[in-house]
Amino acid sequence: MKEYPIQKSEAQWKEELGSERYHILRGKGTERPHTGKYNLHFEKDGTYHCGACDAKLFEANSKFESGCGWPSFDESIPGAVEYIRDTTFGMIRTEILCANCGSHLGHVFDDGPTETGQRYCVNSASIDYDKN
Repeated sequence: MKEYPIQKSEAQWKEELGSERYHILRGKGTERPHTGKYNLHFEKDGTYHCGACDAKLFEANSKFESGCGWPSFDESIPGAVEYIRDTTFGMIRTEILCANCGSHLGHVFDDGPTETGQRYCVNSASIDYDKN
């Protein structure tokens, strides 16, 4: 398993994150669509941080309304996200992880409507917003 700058035992993660966040961030779970805190949150200033380690992941101005039911971004902060091939559930997707702690954020797809062509589909429970 890869070593990340932030290392904690699963027991430590579980205690710090609580059951819902632990399930998503460390257990690679997914929240139900249209239920997340940041799905319809569209501040244009600030940053979104990893809900596990507080690393900066996305600038607020990269967020857009995709209609998919989860927060969507068209790019990440360079070096903040790790990309892993995901073949679970009979699909081929690209999972996105926090490059600082290895926590699951969601998936990235090549169907975004902006010039990047990317749609980072992120669980609200995996991120926190900071207005700066």
